[in-house]
Amino acid sequence: MSLELFGTDGIRGRSGEFPLDDKTVYAVGRALAGQIAKSRNPNVLIGMDTRVSSMHIVRLLAGGLEDGGVAHAFAGVVPTPAVAHATQQGDYSLGIEVSASHNPFDDNGIKVFGPFGYKLPDETESEIEARVEGLLAQPGQARATEPADEPDVALQYARHLVRAGAVPQQARHLRFVVDCANGAAAEVAPILFEAIGADVKFIACAPNGRNINLDCGALHMDRLAEEVVSSGADFGAALDGDADRCLFVDERGGELNGDNVLLLMAQALRRRDMLPDNLVVATVMSNLGLELALQDQGIKLVRTPVGDKHVIDEMLSTGAALGGEQSGHVIFGDYSTTGDGLLSLLMVLRTIVEEGVPCSELRSRLKVSPQKLINVRVREKRPLEQLPEIRDAVADRELELAGRGRVVIRYSGTEPVVRVMVEAENQRDVVQHCTDIARLFEKHLGQ
Repeated sequence: MSLELFGTDGIRGRSGEFPLDDKTVYAVGRALAGQIAKSRNPNVLIGMDTRVSSMHIVRLLAGGLEDGGVAHAFAGVVPTPAVAHATQQGDYSLGIEVSASHNPFDDNGIKVFGPFGYKLPDETESEIEARVEGLLAQPGQARATEPADEPDVALQYARHLVRAGAVPQQARHLRFVVDCANGAAAEVAPILFEAIGADVKFIACAPNGRNINLDCGALHMDRLAEEVVSSGADFGAALDGDADRCLFVDERGGELNGDNVLLLMAQALRRRDMLPDNLVVATVMSNLGLELALQDQGIKLVRTPVGDKHVIDEMLSTGAALGGEQSGHVIFGDYSTTGDGLLSLLMVLRTIVEEGVPCSELRSRLKVSPQKLINVRVREKRPLEQLPEIRDAVADRELELAGRGRVVIRYSGTEPVVRVMVEAENQRDVVQHCTDIARLFEKHLGQ
């Protein structure tokens, strides 16, 4: 059986355990070096988040790259989109971000970007996996080395965001709160907002290696909502550990997810004549309410499988300028090659100024259809075709909800989890159908 390292968003796991044990991480560095060895002036940029394990993984990757004859540069603690941007703009064959995004501190991961700043295609990932498998079969020890510093990446990224965001001077009259998740944005975010003169209060902006995403960030927004309401701020924004996504709360503490942002930005970009073919790309997890709201305004929604890589592929093939996920990854194709939480924040900030209305009013534009998501931990990820009882139950629900709702079943690309999502007009139907299907997965595949 061939080695499978890459999930929906790079390589991810528990630090120190396969695939993030020393030998495998070093082999990944060697494999990446082999992949680009014949390119002109092969050179790799490495960035990382604030996890206590990140620097060790960086050194192992650098050792593998060096032993493979490839130069490397170290960007330090920077958001994932900063690495993607620098890889696209600089003379790099690949970019790497060491991060597990929204996961707890004891997890980590490796995200890889090609020379144009986009995540690697599946076939390239398969080639890398084959190289790693061959290297692991050989005797030898992992070697770590110190990468050479490339100190200007964060500053150049901040300058890029200022230009792309085009935040008007009136934004200085707004007050807002930014939750940095004790993660990769903790250093660059204050630089960015000082540059535009915004009135910002930062929370969860003191990383210690173990507090990344700990009761903060895009998955834990209670503290942000409390801070916004208690301080009388106009809105709040929550990044995740590597700052490639952003969620929001309005002045009343109400949450705006990626669907809210896609609707808001679709309207804004169309006003600016920057929404080609009136097209937006989202995944199967986006709420039916988003599709209907866009449809009412003559904007078409195209759906893809979950994962911002799928969204970006569809954007590139259709020429769409806007795409994203309900989870808060939003891609502005004219400015970025991946989800970018800080860019989303600047774009939303600009739109709030242009609209001149409270954030809660912008939030109310999306009429959300009842939706329920249940995550079930599974011992294996078997296709529905091999699970006839579950397959038939899903088919029955889809037939019952035809035209009035959806059933979406998908396995997580990074965890031993199946996600069961049901959407319909009636909350009671949503809960019942979702619970019934989740119980069947527990019966057949539960841990």
